Amino acid sequence: MKPLGIGLIGTGYMGKCHALAWNAVKTVFGDVERPRLVHLAEANAELASARAAEFGFEKATADWRALIADPDVDVVSVTTPNQFHAEMAIAALEAGKHVWCEKPMAPAYADAERMLQIARQSGKVAVLGYNYIQNPIMRHIKALIGEGAIGSVNHIRVEMDEDFMADPDGLFYWKSELSAGYGALDDFAVHPLSLLWYLFGHVEAVTTDMVKPYADRPLKDGGRRAVENHDAANVLMRLGGGISAVLMANRAAWGRKGRIALQIYGSKGSILYDQERMNEFELYQAEGRGSEQGFRKILAAPAHQPYDRFIPAPGHGLGFNDLKIIECRELIRAISGEPASIVTFEDGLRIEKSVHAMAQSFHERRWIEIG
Repeated sequence: MKPLGIGLIGTGYMGKCHALAWNAVKTVFGDVERPRLVHLAEANAELASARAAEFGFEKATADWRALIADPDVDVVSVTTPNQFHAEMAIAALEAGKHVWCEKPMAPAYADAERMLQIARQSGKVAVLGYNYIQNPIMRHIKALIGEGAIGSVNHIRVEMDEDFMADPDGLFYWKSELSAGYGALDDFAVHPLSLLWYLFGHVEAVTTDMVKPYADRPLKDGGRRAVENHDAANVLMRLGGGISAVLMANRAAWGRKGRIALQIYGSKGSILYDQERMNEFELYQAEGRGSEQGFRKILAAPAHQPYDRFIPAPGHGLGFNDLKIIECRELIRAISGEPASIVTFEDGLRIEKSVHAMAQSFHERRWIEIG
């Protein structure tokens, strides 16, 4: 397979993550051709040129449409703010490119449906950037559940908390606009929803409450602007197989930096995991003498593949960008026609449907069956 030509739209936090992954995937895994970093697009030409030099791209442009039209680009990474995902991903697919789009798909459900429709018509690989499912620890938790290590799962609690919007004096910016989506639910809670999908399948019914910790925020040039979406949400859920679940999400939680606390309870044991300690989990199995039963801490190690492709010794730990490299390798697998662990637009739309059902539940004050 010839090297894939890569186009990157957006060079903020997630754009840099994609660039690091494309640069490192050959070095880490060795069994792929080194991607060719062809074209980079940013909001203005000067910034685009600077980022292209830093990230290792051959060309730079301030016109993302020129990047998509480039015949040397085979895959487009879309890492722009949420409201631009649909237009850019659809244009790339219609131009015959594979797409790696950051989550969520789009603030409007109709736009997400359109993204899936065009992806199906194109025949190209279209995936979403849910890299937390790529954690070797998460893969091992999935295997343990499948093996019945904690029996039949009956209840799950998951919390996602960060404090990047905790300061009431923090300036208003695009994440608080209605055009960016519902707030904590789609900007944020889609990550734990991707973990629930990965481990147990999709959500079947929800009832939701959402809150705005702060009604407005200061503007850079003075005055204040009303916050248009919700920074915290609580959701009761029903999953397949009679599993009950609770989701709590808060992006205004002082002291929390990257927390996805997952508690899984079964008929024969429990599993605890926290994204802030992403290289370990705790396992409780109700077996043996009660006097010696207790949670065991299990550290990430080469036995939890593909941890071994990064580090030969246990307990040293992977990071967020390492998970992005694994996700990049899975995308290349999918493009090559191999089985791959990815969140396709098909699965992503079901996550989006869950989010919109949660918002509908909040506004209508009732349970919503997702079907």
